[in-house]
Amino acid sequence: MKLLERLAKFCAIAAGVLLTVITLMTCVSLLGRNTIGWTIVGDFELSGAAAGAAVALFLPWCQLRRGNIIVDFFTARASDRTNERFDRIGALLFAGVMALMTWRTGIGGLNAWRSQSGTMMIGFPEWVVYSAMVPPMALCVVIGIAQAWRGFVPRTAP
Repeated sequence: MKLLERLAKFCAIAAGVLLTVITLMTCVSLLGRNTIGWTIVGDFELSGAAAGAAVALFLPWCQLRRGNIIVDFFTARASDRTNERFDRIGALLFAGVMALMTWRTGIGGLNAWRSQSGTMMIGFPEWVVYSAMVPPMALCVVIGIAQAWRGFVPRTAP
C-alpha cells in the first residue's frame, strides 16, 4: 500500500500544480484583457482540458483516503464487521466502475489520436487530455482492488 500511497500522492500533487498553472494563466489572461486589451488565445479551452485531467488525477488520492461520499443511512446501526464487509464490496464495485471508465477513456483517447481531433480555437490535441486521465484512473482500479482485498487503513481522528 505504500507504493500506491506514493503514486496517489504524486497524482494529487500533479493535479494541484496543474490547477495552479491554469489559475495563473487565467489571471494573466483576464488582467491583460481588462487592462491592455491582450488575452491568451484559447485560455478557456486549456482551462477545460486541465480541469478534466486534474479531476482524474485527484481520484486516486480521494479513494485511498476514503474521501468519497458514503451513505450509511441503512448501515449506521450495523456492526463494525458488517460495515467493513460493505466497505470492501464498495471498494470492489468502485474498482469495477473505474476499470470500465479507464477502458472507455483509453479507447476515446485512441480515437482522438487517430482522428487528430483538437479544440476549436487553438487545435489543442484532445488525446493529450485522455492520456493524462488514463493512468490515474487505472491507479484507482488497483487501489480499489487492494482495499477490497486487504481492507482499509483505520481512520484516525483529526
